[in-house]
Amino acid sequence: MMSTLLKWIVPWEFSWLFLATFVVACLLYVRGAARLQVSRGRQLSFWTGMVMIYLSLHTYFDYYAEHEFFMHRIQQVLLHHLAPLLIIASYPGTVLRAGLSLPLRVRLRAAQRTWPARVASAVLLNPAFATLTFVAFILVWLIPHMQTLAMLDWRIYRFMNWSMVISGFIYWWLVLDHRPRPPGRMTPGLRVLSPGITMTPQILAGAIVTFSKTDLYPIFEICGRAFTFNVLTGQLVGGVIMWVPAAIIESIGGLLALRQWLRLSRSGRIRRESDDRRRAAAARATARGAS
Repeated sequence: MMSTLLKWIVPWEFSWLFLATFVVACLLYVRGAARLQVSRGRQLSFWTGMVMIYLSLHTYFDYYAEHEFFMHRIQQVLLHHLAPLLIIASYPGTVLRAGLSLPLRVRLRAAQRTWPARVASAVLLNPAFATLTFVAFILVWLIPHMQTLAMLDWRIYRFMNWSMVISGFIYWWLVLDHRPRPPGRMTPGLRVLSPGITMTPQILAGAIVTFSKTDLYPIFEICGRAFTFNVLTGQLVGGVIMWVPAAIIESIGGLLALRQWLRLSRSGRIRRESDDRRRAAAARATARGAS
């Protein structure tokens, strides 16, 4: 019993970088939650997402992800869709910042004002760029040649997993932003529509994989399959996983964005922002006319 448990807990491929990043994030959240009033629902959402990321990347589950296509699809759906959605839906930013000491918070705020930070923010948090990379990282790693490279080179494999997690965080942060625009990067209406747009190419790719009659990913045969599944059956299951569960998760994300839109509308914040923009435009027009 104990040996079986240890087998699942011990990482298939140990990573100091991942472990250090994970532990620091957890410690900051614990400290921040002790200082702020954080609801149980938000804490549950955060910790569930963190557990999913840890189990997907730093346990024996990673072995099955490297040796069976449909297990690899489960891993990618967790890393790219569900875990980032749960963590961002808990709105952890203020909690993590509260976990920092005051000097570190001051330094962080100062660093955010530097031009490299502003340029990086303008690029990475651009809605078009974030949306395109969110979809691109799904499709790129589904290309058989790219999948083969990732499975043969541990550095590319880790880059693949990190790219899925980071692009998921950035995308869902934009979609679930609780602020009007500005200062939010997306308009509330676009936040609701965006998941429907991004799920379309994923559904198409999932359908192609599901109904394919050839083995698209023979690299799993070369690495040695973890189960005795028929090759095409495993591929079909993998295609359905990236088709149906991923679309459901994105639909949930769209509904959460809709809830935020309704909340902003009820509070009048969208109307006030629009009125402020119209007044500012009128003031500029008056100033130009006077000159």
